[in-house]
Amino acid sequence: MPSISVEALYDIFLQHPYITTDTRKINQGDIFFALKGHNFNANDFSLQAIKEGAAYAVVDDATLPPHDQFLFCDDVLTMLQNLAGFHRNKFSIPIIAITGSNGKTTTKELVHTVLSAKYKTSTTQGNLNNHIGIPLTLLRVPPDAEMVVVEMGANHQKEIEGYCTYAKPTHGMITNCGKAHLEGFGGEAGVRKGKGELFDFLKENHSHAFVCMDFDYFHSMVEDRNMNQVIWYGMSKNATITGHVLSAAPFLQVEITDGFAKPLIIETQLVGDYNLFNILAAVTIGQYFGVSSSEIQNAIAGYHPDNSRSQLIKAGGNTIILDAYNANPSSMTAAITNFAHLQADKKILMLGAMAELGEESLEEHKSLVALIDQYEWDKVVLVGGDFGKVTHKYIWFETSAEAATWWKAQKMERVYLLLKGSRSMAMEKVLAK
Repeated sequence: MPSISVEALYDIFLQHPYITTDTRKINQGDIFFALKGHNFNANDFSLQAIKEGAAYAVVDDATLPPHDQFLFCDDVLTMLQNLAGFHRNKFSIPIIAITGSNGKTTTKELVHTVLSAKYKTSTTQGNLNNHIGIPLTLLRVPPDAEMVVVEMGANHQKEIEGYCTYAKPTHGMITNCGKAHLEGFGGEAGVRKGKGELFDFLKENHSHAFVCMDFDYFHSMVEDRNMNQVIWYGMSKNATITGHVLSAAPFLQVEITDGFAKPLIIETQLVGDYNLFNILAAVTIGQYFGVSSSEIQNAIAGYHPDNSRSQLIKAGGNTIILDAYNANPSSMTAAITNFAHLQADKKILMLGAMAELGEESLEEHKSLVALIDQYEWDKVVLVGGDFGKVTHKYIWFETSAEAATWWKAQKMERVYLLLKGSRSMAMEKVLAK
């Protein structure tokens, strides 16, 4: 069966500009891409996709019977990425790539919010930031877009490099290089090398990078690459945009002290002073692209976090900080320390175990227990994984469902609760009770 060219497929895409990879979410006229995974082969559902209303199905199984609405190619995933790159090449607008160990989704949302105050801005939906999500993000960029913000997630070397080949960012940012996905990257040095692939692309293409001055490793990453198109931000007075936390009780209030004609105070709906750098990143990008100080101020003030990220929830007289979308040693340490310094009479920690830390996992969980030991808590509940393999004096449950049952039975009132853990722990289930 002859393979369709990316040019021919793009002509069809212009007539049917909605892509789906899930037969459960097909709308009339979509193009269905029959991707393969470890446990599935969507080629098997291509005929169902047509019956559900798809205009075409892009497939790569030569044993499928001929069909007028089947578009054959050598590999569906590669074709999806090539089509995304072909579409991206039709635009000459800023494409801003954001990656990092922690805070990249919140930063992406804040940057999108700020830029949207002045420009028609397209961005990654949710956390569709991988080898499938990034092509889908690019293919959703409308013809009249003026800015694009693309989130890039990665858990091993060469992943960011691959994304850049078809996303071709004109600007970029690494939020930080923390202890995340250590198993895949091969340690902290591997994280910096992997995330640094974005800097490699920006340097090679003479593109601008927005970099936090407060992390020493960024200085060496910039110097090693001899990058000179860098806009610095942070708490240091040597940065283009500088700022600090005014208050975090519990919502974050930030003052921008340099970068504008006069100091700028920004009220937020974010919890945790660790969000300072996420806010500074958004302010820096907004200022660089000519968004006014008042537009930046109002945009960030109006941003409400969701998806279990830095959310503050009032429930039954209790105050719950839900930051359970993901966790690694860096983000856990920041969240615990921030919560410890929060002014409240009764504070309860409920933490799920961390994933993808490889052979360093036990030591990292021990380190977190040692950190918890340094503060006074009303109660501490640890859930799952390697928290069950280290010695501690706290309550432990194997699953978040068990922790939820315990929480419901306590009938607590007027307490502060921090819920955090890796995605696999699903700590938000505690709230379902």
